[in-house]
Amino acid sequence: MSEPHQDPRPLREVFTVSRLNREVRALLEVSFPNLWIEGEISNLSRPASGHLYFSLKDANAQVRCAMFRMRNMHLPFRPEDGMQVLLRARIGLYEARGEYQLIVDHMEQAGDGALRRAFEALKQRLDKEGLFDSARKRPLPALPRCIGVVTSPTGAAIRDILTVLKRRFAAIPVVVYPVPVQGGDAGRQIAGAIRTAGERGECDVLIVGRGGGSLEDLWAFNEEPVARAIHGSPVPVVSAVGHEIDFTIADFVADRRAPTPSAAAELLAPDGAEWLARAVRLEQRLVQCTSRQFQRKAERLAWTRKRLKHPGRRLEEIAQRLDELDTRLARALRVRTREHQGRLRELYARLHRHTPLHRLHRMQLTGDELQRRLEGAMRQRLERFEVRLVGAARALDAVSPLATLSRGYAIVRRPDGPVVRSATELTPGEPVEARLGRGRLLCEVKEVFDES
Repeated sequence: MSEPHQDPRPLREVFTVSRLNREVRALLEVSFPNLWIEGEISNLSRPASGHLYFSLKDANAQVRCAMFRMRNMHLPFRPEDGMQVLLRARIGLYEARGEYQLIVDHMEQAGDGALRRAFEALKQRLDKEGLFDSARKRPLPALPRCIGVVTSPTGAAIRDILTVLKRRFAAIPVVVYPVPVQGGDAGRQIAGAIRTAGERGECDVLIVGRGGGSLEDLWAFNEEPVARAIHGSPVPVVSAVGHEIDFTIADFVADRRAPTPSAAAELLAPDGAEWLARAVRLEQRLVQCTSRQFQRKAERLAWTRKRLKHPGRRLEEIAQRLDELDTRLARALRVRTREHQGRLRELYARLHRHTPLHRLHRMQLTGDELQRRLEGAMRQRLERFEVRLVGAARALDAVSPLATLSRGYAIVRRPDGPVVRSATELTPGEPVEARLGRGRLLCEVKEVFDES
């Protein structure tokens, strides 16, 4: 008995395109965590959804990038083609087309020169709007009831401010509005803290600042939301950013500029060493409360990010797909509209060629010509009839009894009776009517003569 035939070829695992793209995407996301990459923007697209799509290129290569609306809405500048930028991004794969791309979380202009140009442009614009006008700057309180500080709770600036306040007049309450003082979201949080301080009304003067650093480190205080929040603050604001040589947009908008955070505290607080103990206790409570608050927020943020990680990416893909379909729909509508416009022009031209007005005009011309011909023919025929009528009238007149009467003859007839043709038809005394060439006579027969 022979052995069953076996296929020497090994079993093959066949992938679908969708599965292949999912596997490649998972491999990319696991193998490449968030990374920083620098290059030049090209092919920038801004659909109605607010997302940004562009290519990042250098001299030899390029890669597609997507930055979604919630990430780009607080950019301190407007990305343009040809701009050199620094990105923080993660590598992903757009499964619908199998394209490898970067999902951008943060974008900044590359180099200090770009920051300096953005600084000067914003400074000139806000100056024209009157945000730096010295006439609107308010005086500082001589003895503040409470001092608010918008800065990082862990930075050197808050320590310097609190140290000076503790040394000079520790009895003045201090409210710290903790914010990050650098990073992509720092400007928005600083502006929010300034507005919160104004809404709460806890203090009658506000210090906004941080320690020194590079232009990039201080950039949060050069952002427009911070400038407008300072301008709209209901309480006076002292700007204390960096060192004495550092200038920011916040310095120009604030009611007073202090060269350092320590100098701001010196400016606001009178000397009051007797309040030292209370200031120490307040500082300790503030640091502990701030630390606990930051710890709770950090834990809650980590938990939220873990939950929303996968749905967020799915929503990003859906948003990108919707943008692509929206672009295709708009292109198809433009093509279809052009086709219908061409068809409409063609139908209008055909309708114009076959309009009844042309035919009515031709018929009117034909009718006018026929009327002229009819009038001419009628005149000719009337002339012929007139000639014939004249001839017939002459012939008739020649044989007419009236013509005979005009030569002296008369027609005799009984009244209301027939014509008398013979004298024997009448009797003496009978009335007769004689018609002459002109007029009539009523006569009576006297005597009858028979001359036959």
